[in-house]
Amino acid sequence: MTPRFLSFFLLLACFQLRAADTPDYSSFIRTPPAPDSPRINGPDIFGVRPGSPFLYTIPATGDRPMTFSVGNRPAGLSVNSTNGQITGKLKKRGEYDVVFQAKNAKGEAEKKFRIVCGDQIALTPPMGWNSWNCWSASVDQKKVSESAQAMVSFGLINHGWTYINIDDTWQGERTGKDHALQPNQKFPDLKALCAEIHRLGLKAGIYSTPWITSYALQAGGSSDNPDGSWSKTMGNQKHWRFGKYAFTQADANQWAAWGFDYLKYDWNPIDVAHVKAMSVALQKSGRDIVFSLSNNSPFDHAADWARWANCWRTGGDIFDSWDTPGEFWQFNVSEIAFSQDRWAPYAGPGHWNDPDMLVVGYVGWGPQLHLTRLTPDEQYTHITMWCMLSAPLLIGCDLNRLDPFTLNLLDNDEVLAIDQDALGEQATRVATVGAVDVYLKDLEDGGKAAAFFNRSSVPVNFEFRKLDFIGIHGHQRVRDLWRQKDLPDVANSLNNLFKVNIAAHSAELYKFTAAK
Repeated sequence: MTPRFLSFFLLLACFQLRAADTPDYSSFIRTPPAPDSPRINGPDIFGVRPGSPFLYTIPATGDRPMTFSVGNRPAGLSVNSTNGQITGKLKKRGEYDVVFQAKNAKGEAEKKFRIVCGDQIALTPPMGWNSWNCWSASVDQKKVSESAQAMVSFGLINHGWTYINIDDTWQGERTGKDHALQPNQKFPDLKALCAEIHRLGLKAGIYSTPWITSYALQAGGSSDNPDGSWSKTMGNQKHWRFGKYAFTQADANQWAAWGFDYLKYDWNPIDVAHVKAMSVALQKSGRDIVFSLSNNSPFDHAADWARWANCWRTGGDIFDSWDTPGEFWQFNVSEIAFSQDRWAPYAGPGHWNDPDMLVVGYVGWGPQLHLTRLTPDEQYTHITMWCMLSAPLLIGCDLNRLDPFTLNLLDNDEVLAIDQDALGEQATRVATVGAVDVYLKDLEDGGKAAAFFNRSSVPVNFEFRKLDFIGIHGHQRVRDLWRQKDLPDVANSLNNLFKVNIAAHSAELYKFTAAK
């Protein structure tokens, strides 16, 4: 039995054990499996600041063992030929054009890649996992470690999924250097956890707030006491306000020392002064740390968020419903998805609008989880829209309970490439016909991604004769991205009929490229 078939059967056994109570959604699976030969996935560009630790894992599918190399590799970087991890430091600013190479017994692949050493990081939207939407306050070091291992064992790392982010309730007391916040008993060794995550080729994220306490009533980034002390016996437990003394730089330095690569910074209303202060502190820490704002950033200051942060929430907390109203702080998938156009001018390399996490798989905001209430078709809308929006993609489910349908949603490299496109443009609505909304997105290679969303509760057969209708001109090659197959060419002619069959609450996604 070949290693690939052995891995397949082991993965199948895991699915059977972990998803025994999951409905059979196999008939909804659209994406074919990756080939046995190497295919290099992920973005075409990566940003790093001079002197910062460099870690990038070449995402590649195909049979293992696989051998990796990097052509034109700049001085200061090395590549692990077995797992494709690129590490080191770049001292000199500039743009480095390299070539990723992967080879196995079935063939070889190459991909051109740009490393930009400058002031900006997060040149494409972050992709990873966050603990809150499944573990909430029950998160601990063991669960985070297991989630990182699952991201590797299920192969998500081979499609560009990178970050393993701890949310609220890791916080302990301020006993570190300069009163830096230390972890509680649930996280006995954050430095060791970060090192473990990095060894896997992944990156680590953490959570904080400039308030005295977080939403979960854990220690925040400020205090009324100069030593940073705070106790739940000090009167009102909800110290959702700024303390007299801030520990912004001390905390940033501690996170960098532990090895964190991502910060979720959470309070409301988000204000420019505290965003700027943490942004400056992170840049002084000596480590590249993606800076993400939560929650519900005021639109009036969108230009400020784009200047000082890498990501910012554009609304309230998402929950797993298509159109059912939630609590006052909750927004369903439909109302978030179709209300993002005004944010489009502020998206781009290094700064991304964030419509919140992905609510697929097993979620639940605590130890009791349930399968997402979104139908399979609604999940296609969810993933399609987030990729069209160039949104950060943060999985919110239990990674150890991934079922075949959910995994198939998350490992379509052609769909993910729309999110990770280096141009970084956010799609906007270009047409509405009845219940169908059409969104269009320009791509770096000159092509266009077009998504068709059916917002009605019945299937729709949508058709039109001229591509001008949606802002596409001339003779075009067409690629169905979810099914990864070419369709017949189309042109702007009354003799051409373009048909899209869209299931209820579902989406179809195509790439149009000018025919030569």
